[in-house]
Amino acid sequence: MRVRPPLLWLALLAMWLVLHATLAPGHVILGALAALAGVLGLAALRPGSTRLRRPWAAVVLAGVVFLDVVRSNAAVAVIVLRRSTRGRTAGFVDIPLDVRHPAALATLACIMTSTPGTSWANYDRASGVLTIHILDLVDAGQWIRMIKQRYERRLMEIFE
Repeated sequence: MRVRPPLLWLALLAMWLVLHATLAPGHVILGALAALAGVLGLAALRPGSTRLRRPWAAVVLAGVVFLDVVRSNAAVAVIVLRRSTRGRTAGFVDIPLDVRHPAALATLACIMTSTPGTSWANYDRASGVLTIHILDLVDAGQWIRMIKQRYERRLMEIFE
C-alpha cells in the first residue's frame, strides 16, 4: 500500500492537533509546517524501487540467517554465562565487499546487527570495505570467508 503525500500530510497534521488537544490557529500553523517537514523528509529518504532477481534465493538466505541467529544466540549465552574471559578476544574485522546494491547492503547490515555477537561498525563506500565487531574473535579469515560465502554471494544473487 502506497501512502500519498497529501494524505500523509493530513494524517500528521491531525496527529499533531490530537496530541496537543487544541485547534488554536498557532498550533494549526505549526502542525501544518511540522507535517510538511515530515512529508518532505520522508520523500527524501524514499529509496528507488528494488526488484528481487531471485526470490527463492531470498527464502534460502532467510533460512540461513535464522539458523545463524539461533547458533549465535547459543554461543553468546555460553560466553556470557562463563565467568572466565581468558582466551576470549573481541575485535574488529575489515571485509572487502563486492556487493554495491543499496538494498543488499541494508540487508547485510540487518543480518549483522541481528546476529548476537556481531555488529556492523562501518562501511566505506569508496573502498567497499565493511568493518564489523565480533564479540569472540578467533579467526578473522574465517569471518571474512563466512560473510562473503554465506551472505554476500546470496545477496548479490538476489539483488544484482
